[in-house]
Amino acid sequence: MSIELQNISKTFGKTTALDQVSLTLEPGHIYGLLGSNGAGKTTLLSILTDRQRPDQGQVLVDGMPVQNNDEALHQIFLVGEQNFFPDDMRVGRAFRTMSWFYPSFDQDYALDLARQFGLPLKKKITALSTGYSSIFRLILCLSVNTPYLIFDEPVLGLDAQHRDLFYRLLVEKFAQGDSTILLSTHLISEVENLIDHTIILREGRVLRDAPTEELMANAYTVSGPSGLVDDYAAGRQVLTAHALGGLKTVSIQGRPEGSLPVGLEQSPLRLQDYFISLQEAEDQERKEGSYGYEH
Repeated sequence: MSIELQNISKTFGKTTALDQVSLTLEPGHIYGLLGSNGAGKTTLLSILTDRQRPDQGQVLVDGMPVQNNDEALHQIFLVGEQNFFPDDMRVGRAFRTMSWFYPSFDQDYALDLARQFGLPLKKKITALSTGYSSIFRLILCLSVNTPYLIFDEPVLGLDAQHRDLFYRLLVEKFAQGDSTILLSTHLISEVENLIDHTIILREGRVLRDAPTEELMANAYTVSGPSGLVDDYAAGRQVLTAHALGGLKTVSIQGRPEGSLPVGLEQSPLRLQDYFISLQEAEDQERKEGSYGYEH
């Protein structure tokens, strides 16, 4: 069982949203889909759920193409910002309606989650605040019990207490072993301890697709006097470098080797720092490349 995206490409006019993207989402993982604005994350999720069609490639769910395939699409539930319920429908009625479309929907669990989050059942969905609109959609996804659960910016508008509650509920859901979970988010620091596999998109391309632990084991920072740092970094793959006065910090792609020279300090990269360093490294390469072309 898996979701396979095979050579997915999508353009809008002159803009390439996705460029030959191939990914496999396998059971037993919480995936993190990371990327800056315009990276192609939302387009990718829309194609995955057949809300948009790719110009090239296909999506398979457990071997079945998703295009016009209700059987395949009923294996997936996507939480986004859109509301697909009638404008006058109330929260409690929406929970009952979900059972018609998804027989596995656990209405009792949804009601319990509504109590935990303080979501008013009698309020119209369209009258909910931004935070409670997000909570409503999160409850649907946590209660639907499909094999694949996809969250697109799930904590939009949530306060710290509700975000913490959601993350705890998500871990509980995953621990049951019934769902593969994909989180698309800008809040990397909040999910880096949850996701065990990281996918990084940039301008429609896959920059990284690997277990999170593996990525973190292959990157670190070194800081200290500029001269010592430069000597240490020579011959290594430097992602980014930042200097302040006579001190310097570099982010390095690769595993630390041997002992660190006296006067330098080494520390691991957090996932958010790795993501930023990767973007900055690409920007620098492009800048240098453009200078080389001009000269």
